[in-house]
Amino acid sequence: MIHHRFGQSDPFTVGLEEELFCLDAETLAPRPFPRAALDGARLKEELFSSVVELNTDIHTSAAEAVAELAALRTRAKDAAAEAGLVLAACGTWPTAVPEQQPVGESPAYRKFVDYAGPSARRQYVSGLHVHVGMESPEACMAALEAILPWLPLVLALSANSPYLSGEETGLASARAEILALLPRSGAPPVFASYEDWELFVERLVELGLADEITRVWWDVRPHPRFGTLEIRIADQPTRLQTTSEIATLLQAMASRLDRGEPADRGLYAQNRWAALRFGRKAELVHPDGSRLVSVPDLVGELAARLGTDWSATTDQAGEQLELGRREGLDSLCRRLVDLT
Repeated sequence: MIHHRFGQSDPFTVGLEEELFCLDAETLAPRPFPRAALDGARLKEELFSSVVELNTDIHTSAAEAVAELAALRTRAKDAAAEAGLVLAACGTWPTAVPEQQPVGESPAYRKFVDYAGPSARRQYVSGLHVHVGMESPEACMAALEAILPWLPLVLALSANSPYLSGEETGLASARAEILALLPRSGAPPVFASYEDWELFVERLVELGLADEITRVWWDVRPHPRFGTLEIRIADQPTRLQTTSEIATLLQAMASRLDRGEPADRGLYAQNRWAALRFGRKAELVHPDGSRLVSVPDLVGELAARLGTDWSATTDQAGEQLELGRREGLDSLCRRLVDLT
């Protein structure tokens, strides 16, 4: 049995993780984040040495979590500045070639790269992870199935990675496509119970396919150590305001959507692809499978179900492409740093 902390905090509390690129202040080429500034809790190392992970504490609302995140961004930017570096938040760094980026010093990360090979070396991407507290393991699995059909919509709204290796990819979220190269990615399998999930991840560890139970890279997963449902679908937003909007939406989805039958994984795969390809211009299969729906229409329906007045966020991928085409990638990269 896996030790868990479900129910040890109030239900539907929120914690956030952001992943920021660290860059030379002059050239904007990736550079390692200063290791002395990492504390293993709020500022943590990532797979690549030029990415830093920011982690908040537990908060009642997304707004409170984002307020802490603002302070963490400032702390990380100050530490970077002392070394002649700057930070940028987005799903991919437009000019970086992923396979050329140095891996961090963690033995666990290096072991993962040895196992996954080129699939791991391509993971120079950043996402926003939203943790929502759950009252029990069973509630966590139910909430996972409730929100899963709507997660491609969140991907479409958050898409922020249209460039890779200095080129337009033709995708709104190249990050989402790259993540799909990993084993155990996309939607998790259907599990009949939390116990079945436990057996699955424990088997991976026993077989030597994972060094711990969190070595699954699904778009959403239980996180027993935190007692949360961890929602990993969103590209890393550039503006904190967008982070706040996405986190607020996901907290509401996890706490308010009806919990019924397992979601259709086939429709999920189709919608995930459409979202990463077209972003906010995507047409998605309605979660009930009956018809194609535009992103704005689906946002309106979801907001009504949640009883909120939530509205769609800025088209981040569209903004990147417009500026990149008009002024070039150097101007785009400097704009991303400024907005961060």
